[in-house]
This record gives sequence, C-alpha cells and structure tokens, in this order.
Amino acid sequence: MEIERKFLIDKGNLPENLQSYPFHKIEQGYLSTQPVVRIRKEDDTYYLTYKSKGLMAREEYNLPLTKESYEHMKPKADGIIISKTRYLIPEKNGLTIELDVFDAPYEGLYLAEVEFTSKEAAISYTPPAWFGKDVTQSGEYQNSTLSLGKR
Repeated sequence: MEIERKFLIDKGNLPENLQSYPFHKIEQGYLSTQPVVRIRKEDDTYYLTYKSKGLMAREEYNLPLTKESYEHMKPKADGIIISKTRYLIPEKNGLTIELDVFDAPYEGLYLAEVEFTSKEAAISYTPPAWFGKDVTQSGEYQNSTLSLGKR
C-alpha cells in the first residue's frame, strides 16, 4: 500500500542547497492510465508498476524490468514521457521528502511527496513552511494525468 501526500512547491521556496541532496534521474511512461500501468527508468534500474485507483492511499506493485524490455515498451507509452530529477530530503520523524523537479514540457513544476506507514500518520502530518498547496486530493498532479498533457 502506498500512502502519500503531495504538495506544490514554489520555485522561490526550493531549498538553497538542493544539489547537495542525493537524487535520482527518472524517466517514465504510461501504458495505461486507468488502471495505472507505468514503466520507469530510475538511474540504471527499470520497473513496471501497477497502481490501483486512489489519491492518498492506493495499492502499488513494482516488477523489475530489463533495459531491453523498458526500451521495447517505451514507444508504446501513451502521451508524454515524463522526465524529472527526484531529490531525497530528510524530514522529521524519519520521513523523506521526495522533491520532483520536472523537465520539459513541465519545466517549472515542483512537487514534493512524503510517504507514510499509515493513513493516520499522513492525515496528522504538518508539512514544512516551504511547502505550498496540498494537492493530495487532486488527481491533476498525478504523473499519470501529467502524461496525458492535461495540465
């Protein structure tokens, strides 16, 4: 079960030392958006992911892929291939902020996600002051929606 909250971040509020945090280069495409079936390249690792319906909480299953399988499926993806850099920023209580800095065509979009072990922890979470609008309950900022170019 994936339980997460998602927030918009204003460029002026990004951490000053962003480049000092560990990060991953991510490229992903969607073979289906309902249900979500995604292929992802994260650095040199490849995955096929299934996600059930939901906004804050949903089932998620990851299966390993080879580079060849990923490259074979990539042209079959619907819509936009999303490219982004994901920074991993330590947060209070052992949590991690995953800050996504998007490349074109979504350059200038910054989203922070925080994953939790329970719905109660997610609901009671108080985000840091540099976070912007909570968009957890809006499907508009799900990557599967972004892949359709509907933003």
